[in-house]
Amino acid sequence: MMTDPTRLSLSLHEIIRGRRSVRRLAERPVAREHLLTMLDAARWAPSPHGRQPWRFAVLTGIRSKERLADAMGAAWRRQLAFDGQETATIELRAQRSYDRIVRAPVVIIPCLYTAVMDIYPDANRNIAETTMAVQSLGCAVQNMLLTAYALGLDCGWMCAPLFCPAIVTATLGLDPLLTPHALITVGYAAADPVRRERLPLEQLIVWVD
Repeated sequence: MMTDPTRLSLSLHEIIRGRRSVRRLAERPVAREHLLTMLDAARWAPSPHGRQPWRFAVLTGIRSKERLADAMGAAWRRQLAFDGQETATIELRAQRSYDRIVRAPVVIIPCLYTAVMDIYPDANRNIAETTMAVQSLGCAVQNMLLTAYALGLDCGWMCAPLFCPAIVTATLGLDPLLTPHALITVGYAAADPVRRERLPLEQLIVWVD
């Protein structure tokens, strides 16, 4: 599988600015070596104590994606109904989410794995330890996203597993010690997304002299 030749010579700054969140992916397979390259990039992310408190479930088969989409869709329908949304709106949103998952050539589930983290006698430090692990998981995912873009791929980051982690774990038969935190769809863009404007840099910085 060839990479996108237009991205091979991009600088790191260009890759960072070029990466985008794509909802519509083409029905085109993703080479296994590309997935391994993405996942290898993830393991080089900074992590607390160097423990790498994350694992990644990789879904390539249609049946596993359908099972996951069905289970998460059922949970989301219940949540949306609880929020008071109309039935037609619930079904439309659930179907769109289902299609994004099932039609993606590959789905990666980044999971938090706190069993490798330190345990303290007080709650505050344990909370901080978990927060450090979550921060490092985000770094690992960003490494994957940037590497995917450099390879000519595009991804979509869905946070839905955060709202039903136990359902995702049970549906996929994952180790109960893993906590799903996201769902990353991987493939080749079927349509360019509308880019959202970024805030001016000066609004994001607090200078302290």
